[in-house]
Amino acid sequence: MGVKNWAVYLLRCSDGSLYCGVSNNVEKRVIEHNSGLGAKYTRSRRPVVLVGTSHAMTKVEAFQLEYRIKRLPADQKIAELEEWPSDISKS
Repeated sequence: MGVKNWAVYLLRCSDGSLYCGVSNNVEKRVIEHNSGLGAKYTRSRRPVVLVGTSHAMTKVEAFQLEYRIKRLPADQKIAELEEWPSDISKS
């Protein structure tokens, strides 16, 4: 079994939209998003705020969850993330 140090995270962008990503260092990744070095989607929607993370996943599990979340309507994304062991703070 793989190392369980990957996480799926949700960001609330300045326009109210949600962005879902995968990282093994969420805090560093949020800083990158807010500095303009993150995903192309978030560059024009700064600042972003972390609204939820899962943890204790393998890389494969994290990318599978990210794929599922990205296919959901915005109002269901946080609920899907909550099904995994997580640190959730809602904004």
